[in-house]
Amino acid sequence: MTKIKVGDTVRVIAGDAVKCKGKEGKVLKIDHKNGKVLVEGVNKVTKHAKPSAQNQTGGIIEKEAPIDISNVMYVHKGKPTRIGFKEVDGKKVRYAKSTGDVIG
Repeated sequence: MTKIKVGDTVRVIAGDAVKCKGKEGKVLKIDHKNGKVLVEGVNKVTKHAKPSAQNQTGGIIEKEAPIDISNVMYVHKGKPTRIGFKEVDGKKVRYAKSTGDVIG
């Protein structure tokens, strides 16, 4: 089980995408099997596409590439923080370790 979920705001802290280090974005997709995340506007790659039914023109397309989940950190109140789990009213919830606040 990963501590980061789709829709969370994360900051890139390390990794191959050095040009993206320090950038923030929303998590679009998580690949649990390979431990990768797709972050909006981070680690952009250019892809050459042939014309198809969905894309009649083809050409060069810019899209996000997945980065390792260990290279991103959850952002809470503008600062990156680690995430923990605790029980509140009999329910398991995520919380920001820096402040102790429960995360939605």
